[in-house]
Amino acid sequence: MQSPIFFFILSGICFSTVDAIAKTLIQDISLITIIWSRFLGQTFLAIPIAWYFLGRGFWQTENLKLQLFRSCLLVATSALFFTGLHWLPLAEASAITFTAPIWVAILSGPILGERVELKDWLVAGVGFLGILFIARPGSAIFHIAATLLVLMAFLNAIFQLSTRKLVQDSAYTTFFYSGLVGLAISSILLPYSEPLPSLPTFQYVILGMIGILGGIAHLLIVLAFYTTRPYKLTPLVYLQLLWAVGYGYLIFGELPDGLSIVGMVLIASSGIWLIWNHRTITTYNLNKK
Repeated sequence: MQSPIFFFILSGICFSTVDAIAKTLIQDISLITIIWSRFLGQTFLAIPIAWYFLGRGFWQTENLKLQLFRSCLLVATSALFFTGLHWLPLAEASAITFTAPIWVAILSGPILGERVELKDWLVAGVGFLGILFIARPGSAIFHIAATLLVLMAFLNAIFQLSTRKLVQDSAYTTFFYSGLVGLAISSILLPYSEPLPSLPTFQYVILGMIGILGGIAHLLIVLAFYTTRPYKLTPLVYLQLLWAVGYGYLIFGELPDGLSIVGMVLIASSGIWLIWNHRTITTYNLNKK
């Protein structure tokens, strides 16, 4: 297995692990505390790495406003996803968020000026139909949280497209701002969150793991995309559905039903088709060090 593929798959496992940990903690620990821990770990990981590759000017950017806007989107998507995990099964919640590549294909027209053809809209419609199979009215899974996850996928698409416009900045600079802004926002809100309850020591340990694993996952994506074109790797993101199903069953005893599986297949297949035909889905700009 080539190292970029290995790095990308491993990053997906790390992300799914973060999701599973967050779902176990969200019942006892406030959302703001979990988000703060998430970005604290990434910031401490990003600073030495960015300094190593770029020197002491690693924080310098050609487009500060876009960096800040993009990083705020990341905070919003994290908050929406962790909130959705509070009510929805892990696999189904993850599947809904994977409509982000579909949104990217649609929004690439108005944001990037790329042509969106009728067949793209039809394929996107198939993907969105998958959401209805998962969060269908009248089922135990149907919840307003599904709407939050659809919003999360939409904002995540804008986040990805914003990343593509940061062509002058290094991936490591973007990696740094992603953590720093998230840490700053969550630190401001932290005094207004519920205080940490008295928990077993191991729960504090896994809370710290959220930030470390999240930062490692982003770093692995940087390493993967550094040597390989994004469109060759991004379809592998749907492997995270397998990890989500596995964690959901092993930790929470959750298994998606038949219709939910159909919905996951529709979302994944339409997303992969759009990725390969547009080749616009990316996570980091890696044109410069």
